[in-house]
Amino acid sequence: MNSPAMTVSARRNLGLLIAAQSLGAASAPIIISLGGIVGQMLASRPALATLPVSLYSLGLALSTLPAAFLMRRLGRRVAYVLGALLAVVSGGVAAIGIVQGSFLLFCLGTALAGYYGANVQSYRFAAADTVAPPLRAQAISLIMIGGLVAAVIGPQAVIWTRDAWPGAPFAGSFAAQAVLALLALPLLLVLRMPKETGLVHATGADGSKEANARARSLGQIARNPRFIVAVSAGVVSYGLMAFIMTAAPMAMVGCGHTVGEAALGIQWHVLAMFAPSFVTGSLITRFGKTQVTAVGLVLIAASGLLALAGLELLHFWGALVLLGVGWNFGFIGATALLTDVYRQENAAERAKVQAFNDFLMFGVVAVASFASGSLLGSAGWNVINALMLPLIAAVLVLLAWGARMNRQLQRPV
Repeated sequence: MNSPAMTVSARRNLGLLIAAQSLGAASAPIIISLGGIVGQMLASRPALATLPVSLYSLGLALSTLPAAFLMRRLGRRVAYVLGALLAVVSGGVAAIGIVQGSFLLFCLGTALAGYYGANVQSYRFAAADTVAPPLRAQAISLIMIGGLVAAVIGPQAVIWTRDAWPGAPFAGSFAAQAVLALLALPLLLVLRMPKETGLVHATGADGSKEANARARSLGQIARNPRFIVAVSAGVVSYGLMAFIMTAAPMAMVGCGHTVGEAALGIQWHVLAMFAPSFVTGSLITRFGKTQVTAVGLVLIAASGLLALAGLELLHFWGALVLLGVGWNFGFIGATALLTDVYRQENAAERAKVQAFNDFLMFGVVAVASFASGSLLGSAGWNVINALMLPLIAAVLVLLAWGARMNRQLQRPV
């Protein structure tokens, strides 16, 4: 059966969201690459140096629920515009904190940026909501291409602006973060999302359409096996990626490799995270969401096995590339699986499920970022990679169970 064509309105929204993603997702590389360096400059104790980066991750996790509430009440366009405006403020606050030598003000700026990050992360759901079900995976995958562009824009912005503010290194880079959010505003202002409603049109016993089916509670939805499978796959894919990526540069330097070699490994990892997005949607359409998600998890496991095989530079780089590709397949596949959990025509269900999923996912990412450094120091690089294998095995079993249940539900009586 042929897939439905994407409407002109959907193509327009998708193009705007990809462009907004390219600008908005560039904030994270700026904060992650400079947060610890600026923290070392401003913090009273060395142990606090990475606090600005951790506060960004924590701010993103905590912002998913209030951001979703505003999207539900005001609509995605208005909520996204407010998020971009707050990003302008956050970049300005962080820059002023550097100029004034205030660690507290700088941390406030990075924490506020987490709210914008929560909005940017929801662009993938906005793209999925604008197209027919067979096209959702492709729409999500295309949005992730914006992440590839952002991975170039963010570091380049740091290079071009790090000395732009005389006497205040890197203040210009956080001012540039504010400018990037400002550039995204016109794109978000002309975004036109479909009209949303809190009702579901259910078919009555006589075949008539009834607009009286209210949104299910989050507890009711969370007990759905599809929800459990999709969220577990997404949380494990993203959490393990953040866990390993955070520890890898420190492990590489600890094994005698240079800082430049570690940075190059992370660059290849980021490219591997987003470059497959050109084909991931098509692979999901051809082979299925569950299958592509499972392949992603297997690739993440393969990255751990390669890391356990040795400590040479190629072991680290190869593991990071496999980790990036595995994350791409696992994350996009899990997101596509999640879109089958809620009733597409019900805005209240969509908002609750999407927000709760991202709250769990980025909450785990924040914990993983906090824990990876200490675990690396206490247990070592090999233990970190070995620990992820049982988690992946458990989620693969869940995916197989979910696929079996779906086949049973679709089997004719």
